[in-house]
Amino acid sequence: MSAEKIFNNTKVAFQLKNDSELERAYFLFKMISHQPLVRIGTAATNFALKTNLPVEGLIRATVFDHFCGGINEEDCLPVIDKMYSKGISSVLDYSVEGKENEVQFDMALNKTLEIINFSSQKDALPIAVFKPTGFGRISLYKKKGKGLKLTEAEEQEWNRVIERFDETCKLAKEKDVLIFIDAEESWMQDAADAITEEMMRKYNTEKPIVYNTLQAYRWDRLDYLKLLNERAKNQGFKLGMKIVRGAYMEKERERAKKNRYYSPICIDKEATDKNFNDTLTFILDNLNDISLCIGTHNEASSYLAMVIMQEKNIAKTDKRVWFGQLYGMSDHISFNLATAGYNVVKYVPFGPVKDVMPYLIRRAEENTSVAGQTSRELNLLKEERKRRKM
Repeated sequence: MSAEKIFNNTKVAFQLKNDSELERAYFLFKMISHQPLVRIGTAATNFALKTNLPVEGLIRATVFDHFCGGINEEDCLPVIDKMYSKGISSVLDYSVEGKENEVQFDMALNKTLEIINFSSQKDALPIAVFKPTGFGRISLYKKKGKGLKLTEAEEQEWNRVIERFDETCKLAKEKDVLIFIDAEESWMQDAADAITEEMMRKYNTEKPIVYNTLQAYRWDRLDYLKLLNERAKNQGFKLGMKIVRGAYMEKERERAKKNRYYSPICIDKEATDKNFNDTLTFILDNLNDISLCIGTHNEASSYLAMVIMQEKNIAKTDKRVWFGQLYGMSDHISFNLATAGYNVVKYVPFGPVKDVMPYLIRRAEENTSVAGQTSRELNLLKEERKRRKM
């Protein structure tokens, strides 16, 4: 059995873009397809923002408005409502990175709680999200994950990290909003996994509310999931899992090489793809125990999920299966899946222009490094421009 090839339909993919938005998207992906331009643009943007040059308006009108929903929750509502009219839900992602002290961690907690409350009032926002390093120092996660003894002050600090997780997951359960916990670097992930498992044990008793994230470019994640699934079944709680390929590959490999340990990253893209698809298949085989969000911009993996769902008679509308993409990317996957009746969610980043720039720069750099991704976007945009001129 094969899935109907739906991702080439550019009329559906870009139905929400007017002609000028389509031209902007084409221009941006054309820029992103040139690695040297991305490097120069990144350096120039960083310089302009650091020296307070008046570039925020330009950034807002181009790259920001393409990849972000707005500067605050209310600002994102037109984008959210427009997508929801086409069957696509949203998850508001406060994309401000690199915080390092208790005041900032408490601010991140309050912002996450605000978003959960805001989301609970709109059907279009069934999911909220946070990053573990938004709630605590990466070096603390690392030390805890290695099993090293914490000082008394660190122990108190760690307890506050757990309290922030707990407060967030408790409110998510009360408001019936799914809470996705992002995955980060491998050297801090063990400690984050341990807290997330504890939250699942506590709050996923009737159904999954708390979701962990598995990065399939790590070769150990499927084995981890299988063991976790056994524990969950024995202890009577449900798992929620978002699966992605991963976002820190270069950093991971460089660190492994420098510190002379075996790299946690799959040997090549083919191995990563196999790991992602094997994990996807395992979860859909165990859907009574594990709910799933398929976070992918990969057409082959999306088709595979569709085929398995058909073979297993899993309804397209089954709330245990979501497909997820980033706002501003892979609209040909998101909108065509939604039109076909699947549950689709777009991650909608938001925040002050200056604070969101590290996120946007990472997006641009990732796009240049994913072979074929940018050229595929570009070709589809080209086709739609041509279709509209006919």
